[in-house]
Amino acid sequence: MTTAARTPSSLYPELDATALGAFVTALESGDVTGLAPARAAEIAELRSVAAFTRGKVTGADGDLLDAALWRHLGTRPRPVIVMPSPWTGLGWLAYAVQATLFAARGYDVLAYSARGFAGSEGRVDVAGPLDVADGSRALDHLIERSTGPVTRIGFLGDSYGSGIAQLVAAHDTRVDAVVALSTWGDLGEAFYENSTRHVAAVRALLGAASKARLSPQTQSVFDNVLSGGDVRGTLRWAEVRSPFTHIKELNRRQVPVFFAHAWHETLFPPNQTLRMFNELTGPKRIVLSVGDHSGPEMSGILGLPNRIWTDAHRWFDHHLMGVDNGIDTEDQVLSEVMWSKTLEPRPTWPSVTEHVQRLHLADDGELGDEPRTGWTSTVLCGMDTPATVADRIVESGYAEIAGRPKVYPTDDIDRTVAAVWTADPVAETLRLRGTPRLRVTYRAANPGSAFVAYLLDTAPDGSAHIVTHAPFTDLGSPPDSLISADIELQATAYDVPRGHRLTLVVDARDPFYADANLPRATLDFTSPESTPSYLDLPLG
Repeated sequence: MTTAARTPSSLYPELDATALGAFVTALESGDVTGLAPARAAEIAELRSVAAFTRGKVTGADGDLLDAALWRHLGTRPRPVIVMPSPWTGLGWLAYAVQATLFAARGYDVLAYSARGFAGSEGRVDVAGPLDVADGSRALDHLIERSTGPVTRIGFLGDSYGSGIAQLVAAHDTRVDAVVALSTWGDLGEAFYENSTRHVAAVRALLGAASKARLSPQTQSVFDNVLSGGDVRGTLRWAEVRSPFTHIKELNRRQVPVFFAHAWHETLFPPNQTLRMFNELTGPKRIVLSVGDHSGPEMSGILGLPNRIWTDAHRWFDHHLMGVDNGIDTEDQVLSEVMWSKTLEPRPTWPSVTEHVQRLHLADDGELGDEPRTGWTSTVLCGMDTPATVADRIVESGYAEIAGRPKVYPTDDIDRTVAAVWTADPVAETLRLRGTPRLRVTYRAANPGSAFVAYLLDTAPDGSAHIVTHAPFTDLGSPPDSLISADIELQATAYDVPRGHRLTLVVDARDPFYADANLPRATLDFTSPESTPSYLDLPLG
């Protein structure tokens, strides 16, 4: 396995089990010795109004789920929040600080470890029917133990818990609002983007669940994604576990949903979540940020100031408590621009893009304004290039958040194993806003073929940063046939500085994805007169 596909041992590298354990112990005992002043103050505030207990929730099939309860002692009516755990061996412990903050604001809160993780019985069902039933059972448990009437109900999850939260809301009519952080809308698209298997993402999930107890079906599905077996069966499995499949139920009840996502998300790429967001008809909001999976909201999980969690609190305060805090009047979309980190509100996702600029792929390696047809650019398969999605899943996103994005040496890209097209230097800052689209035609000598397209921002010295990318795989075309690929690159909000150039790189191998090409095969990229090859840039 190459560096770029290195499997992380955790999807949450900054979470400190020892520190979170000490926080929970202090919640139980009241002894805050050794804790930071801010954490000690949070515990004191919580203990003055509510009680904290650990326990078990009886889930589907009688499996006992590890859980924690933050419960107020008064009998007045109040809203409640259920928090299914992320994909981590820490289980509900990951939410200890945030659940405490919600409880201090007046909510009863129950956080639980998803089946198969941490201290919960059962086997990992990957947001399947058992997990949905567990969510409803957890809500039953919380309602039964609330000392007063329950007014309104929210489900909140990060990553794995966010998918479960959406699915429970679609199936359980008691749920009034959802917060889904680093989530998915279409799990099949996340695993098979443009028919390309996301093998590094599945390896990362398996690595992070090394101590979890996977169901035989879950293990079989993950093995199939890695090996390429039973694609149709895996897509049927994923369909049930995709909130997008159940969107009619969310829309019928107009369930308010708050999303937060990262532009360079490597587990659940943003386009499939944006498709889910765009189809929702109830109150909705999405925050898109620099980084990778769960990175933008991580400081809030740790209890530090975080704008995403601030908005999550405001979302529930308005939709569950009825607080007139203005979040219902704010724009639906809030984008953090790479690399300035400017926050740009827009009323809807389509309004992010004001117009589209088309650049045509030419035979001399240029991206130009006029179609240039009849040329051929040959790429040798089986060889990696410096153009890759990232060095490491999740961790590369933390470097981006810290202002240290990966640098791509474009001069080192071998033009025999990659096709490269470069635009003229931009005269003024180029504001990319939305979803770029690539149409390209190629000839493959073999029945299976694949490529990955990268859009780079290249400085005058040849160093570059990645703007966005997308893979493409074709498994059905006859040998030596022309294949037309018309694909969306992942959505972006990126400012290309004056004097920089946009560079499009297409190569045949990236360790993040399964490689459908035969070693030493070739892909001949071209631009027929009937279907010229081009790149559409969304501008704002």
